[in-house]
Amino acid sequence: MKAAAFDYIKAQSVPEVLALMSEHGDDARLMAGGQTLLATLNMRLSEPQLLIDITELTELKGIEIIGEHLWVGALVTHTEIENAALVKKYAPILCAAAPHIAHRAIRNLGTWGGSLVYGDPAAEWPACSIAVNATMVVRGLQGERRILASDFFVDLYTTALAPDEILMGTEIPLANAKQVFSFQELARRHGDYAVAGLAAVAKKTGQVFSDCHFVFFSVATTPVAAVQAQSLVNDQAVNAELIAAAVAAARAEIETMEDITNSAAAKSHLVGVLLERALKKMLAE
Repeated sequence: MKAAAFDYIKAQSVPEVLALMSEHGDDARLMAGGQTLLATLNMRLSEPQLLIDITELTELKGIEIIGEHLWVGALVTHTEIENAALVKKYAPILCAAAPHIAHRAIRNLGTWGGSLVYGDPAAEWPACSIAVNATMVVRGLQGERRILASDFFVDLYTTALAPDEILMGTEIPLANAKQVFSFQELARRHGDYAVAGLAAVAKKTGQVFSDCHFVFFSVATTPVAAVQAQSLVNDQAVNAELIAAAVAAARAEIETMEDITNSAAAKSHLVGVLLERALKKMLAE
């Protein structure tokens, strides 16, 4: 199949994009890296009347330190994140996660913002953004607002971004020397969608973990934090007994969803497997 006919505009500014979105509403689609959009166009799962190319918008590019945050622009590619020294120093779990995203050709073009806005529950970046306590900076004709990553992913392929808003980028608190992390992903083959995955971040003092974030992906309709497991581990010395309790809590609290090849029960089992691996890895660091 090939895409239905559409008009194309290469936008030159964010105000231009917002005006076009307001004028055309649901008939318009934004194109960043295009790694998801072009496939949906060709399969006619999406049939916009207007395609707005935002790839030249410099406001949506770049990785930099702004105050106490790492800024990652919406148009930053997966490969740029993977290779960025600032990301490695201040949000290292993103560098660890990036190689798991599809294949190099897709990572070279696909974007941070595109993945977040699409809200695929099997994608790595939504879970990572919650684990690092990111804030989404979005802009519309009415101005700018900030949305915590934990509030951004509402349902399957659905986010808190309004139809007339654009994601500018994200603010990520800077990691310090006490932060430890573990990114775990199980897939049938490298580059395939994850069967289950986990982005885990904590602060470590001796054997005591604090400020824990254990966020699972590809197990439910959105990325999901193991809140009870986090509470069990927070401010406690991590040992085998505590790990076992956290694993049991995570399996009990997360309502997993089957997919075409894996049952909900299998995914619940993997939730525990991944959390145990992550806690042991972070404890050993």
